[in-house]
Amino acid sequence: MDVMDRIRQQVEENPVVIFMKGSPQFPMCGFSSRAVEALKRCEREFGYVNVIADQEVMQNLPRFADWPTFPQVYIDGELIGGCDITLEMFESGELKKMVDEAHDKHAQRNAG
Repeated sequence: MDVMDRIRQQVEENPVVIFMKGSPQFPMCGFSSRAVEALKRCEREFGYVNVIADQEVMQNLPRFADWPTFPQVYIDGELIGGCDITLEMFESGELKKMVDEAHDKHAQRNAG
């Protein structure tokens, strides 16, 4: 499977996924740390990909959605943005709503 297929698979199989530097338990940059905290506060599971551990993903992810920086947060298969956008959406309440809706859709697709 090529790297773009692997990226696409992560985005499609997880209702919420963050491509970040490090892991949710041990983020390796401040932007990733802040975005992960916002996702954790939504109180739903989310997937992650440590781009430092997978250099092929790190080099190719910016081409996948035409977004040059990390972290990148995807909800229901769509890029919502990086750290700043994730935090703004969390503060407004929109992030939790989107995360909940993505989990509900994912559960319905898997039940049917």
